Amino acid sequence: MKIQQLHSWDVTLTEAKAIQNELAAKISLHDDVNQLRFVAGTDIGFEDNFGVTRAAVVVLTFPELEIVEYQIAKRPTIMPYIPGYLSFRECPALLDAMEKLQQSPNIILCDGQGIAHPRRLGIASHLGLITGLPTIGVGKSRLIGKHHAVGRSKGDWQPLIDKGQTIGAALCSRDKTLPIYISAGNNICLATAIDVVLACCKQYKLPETTRWADAIASNKKCFRDYLKNN
Repeated sequence: MKIQQLHSWDVTLTEAKAIQNELAAKISLHDDVNQLRFVAGTDIGFEDNFGVTRAAVVVLTFPELEIVEYQIAKRPTIMPYIPGYLSFRECPALLDAMEKLQQSPNIILCDGQGIAHPRRLGIASHLGLITGLPTIGVGKSRLIGKHHAVGRSKGDWQPLIDKGQTIGAALCSRDKTLPIYISAGNNICLATAIDVVLACCKQYKLPETTRWADAIASNKKCFRDYLKNN
């Protein structure tokens, strides 16, 4: 998979903020999703007491959600965790992993935010601009915005609002669970993003893309078991 770098990652926070403001103006919230056959998930883990960033990308068939390919890349961690600047911490290693992919996905579900971000450029939006692919932010927690109480049945959701703008959705992805936070990244609208995430949620709260990417990035037991059996 070819990646087009848009800027340097070795930047100050002031420079990073300026990059976010510039790129946010280029985001499209209109669907550009062709035939959906392969979905990808991305996530980050760490090694050596956070000194090494371990990035994972996994590609699954859709709608079956069977693993086709996964790739891992490691880099020295270049930035501490700073809310609002996650992409500058995680994207360099993630892009290394994505460049290794033999099977390009039709859409990417990212562990993090899309436009549900103070400057409307979370990691999903950032990756969407760099890769040119439709992207969705799947946040385990809320970064910004407010919403009304969400029902406890799968598919229930409430708009996530910031400064009068709908920036995402608080979505119940499994019966009787607290919501996850969905936002469009790039080249997709919120309604389609919600539909795709729900289709990727089988028996768990998190979509299979995110669940597997997390397991691979952190070398969890389910991933080790998968390696033994495949």
